[in-house]
Amino acid sequence: MTTFVDRVELHVAAGNGGHGCASVHREKFKPLGGPDGGNGGRGGDVILVVDQSVTTLLDYHHSPHRKATNGQPGEGGNRSGKDGRDLILPVPDGTVVLDKHGNVLADLVGHGTSFVAGQGGRGGLGNAALASARRKAPGFALLGEPGEARDVVMELKTVADVALVGYPSAGKSSLISVLSAAKPKIADYPFTTLVPNLGVVTAGSTVYTIADVPGLIPGASQGKGLGLEFLRHVERCSVLVHVLDTATLESDRDPLSDLDVIEEELKQYGGLDERPRIVVLNKIDIPDGQDLAEMVRGELESRGYRVFEVSAVARTGLKELSFALAGIVAEARAAKPKEEATRIVIRPKAVDDAGFTVTREEDGIYRVRGEKPERWVRQTDFNNDEAVGYLADRLSRLGVEEQLVKAGARAGDGVAIGPEENAVVFDWEPTVMAGAEMLGRRGEDHRLEAPRPAAQRRRDRDAERDDAERAYDDFDPFQ
Repeated sequence: MTTFVDRVELHVAAGNGGHGCASVHREKFKPLGGPDGGNGGRGGDVILVVDQSVTTLLDYHHSPHRKATNGQPGEGGNRSGKDGRDLILPVPDGTVVLDKHGNVLADLVGHGTSFVAGQGGRGGLGNAALASARRKAPGFALLGEPGEARDVVMELKTVADVALVGYPSAGKSSLISVLSAAKPKIADYPFTTLVPNLGVVTAGSTVYTIADVPGLIPGASQGKGLGLEFLRHVERCSVLVHVLDTATLESDRDPLSDLDVIEEELKQYGGLDERPRIVVLNKIDIPDGQDLAEMVRGELESRGYRVFEVSAVARTGLKELSFALAGIVAEARAAKPKEEATRIVIRPKAVDDAGFTVTREEDGIYRVRGEKPERWVRQTDFNNDEAVGYLADRLSRLGVEEQLVKAGARAGDGVAIGPEENAVVFDWEPTVMAGAEMLGRRGEDHRLEAPRPAAQRRRDRDAERDDAERAYDDFDPFQ
């Protein structure tokens, strides 16, 4: 059964905003109570937060779909809807968040570091918030915005100071078990270690972490064996330790060739050239191992490596190795630039930035793109004529109609607002700002020449009632 997962694809969906409420206060002896529709609640966010108690992405491997709660709709009596609850997802320290194209969205290092993976939708305004001197009792409210939904990839890169690399069965697990309190699985067959093991080592006043990376083989950087899956776990380490087997039973292997192979794989993976290296000749408790270690030590030192002869079984040479690693880690920490407080950067918009663009496409449609126009379209109830008229007024005030004219649009041309997959397309008719006399009954706007069926039915019923009243008034029973 899988117990360690360091790469998952997560499907997150933030909560939708609640719809605003269109309500008019009705109470005896208060004929002009006015609008009292409340606002909708905000949808919950999906937030990734580093938690030191979490060491794997296994939970998200089993349940990759996560959704925050929606905001509640507003109600009459100026009662706003309740906000949706944020969904907090704990992730291990060292988690990298990428989009589906491989671009890094966040590198989560340090307890409490967070990243909003999905932004909750805004709640819609109720008609009480939309009331103005011109619209004293709006017959509509704004819809809540849908929450952000997207797919992200999470990769775990172990946060350790020292990484033990080497062939399978070189003794890395045994070494980390005697240097720290870690208890990895140890056996006499290759690929015993299937997951990175982490241990804490204390050497004098220095405390550092050491990671045992699963065994590498030739071609690991191209996906052979387990190397490609776990090479990312050495990226954050300050020092690499080559653990070389001096008592291997394979006739075509020796410490020097093993070192060359692993170095070539690290080079092919990239980004590790500047990391300091230490060579550990393991298993010198075996007579043949001690002899081979003495034979290759001079060659390794001539290449510029610091060499340590150790035996994880006999526990010889471990103290010197531990303090040497502590010294390198301390130097790396001292050389690391000090973290500065995050600066608040203010980037004001340009004076001539309208906040939207109008472009003419090959099929003759004029497409409007911009944060405000697209948000206003999402918030509009197109079954309500007054809401559509309110949208037209907002777009006109923003300058969309003026830009359409400059782009060459004429009455009857197609105009699309938003991206192609969910754009709202309509035939453009130049309009002017509405006065109060153009609004009509609540929910209606006389500027819309093609009324909705429901509005038309209301007008027909009103016309029939007026005709019946006139006929009754004109009736004279004595004629």
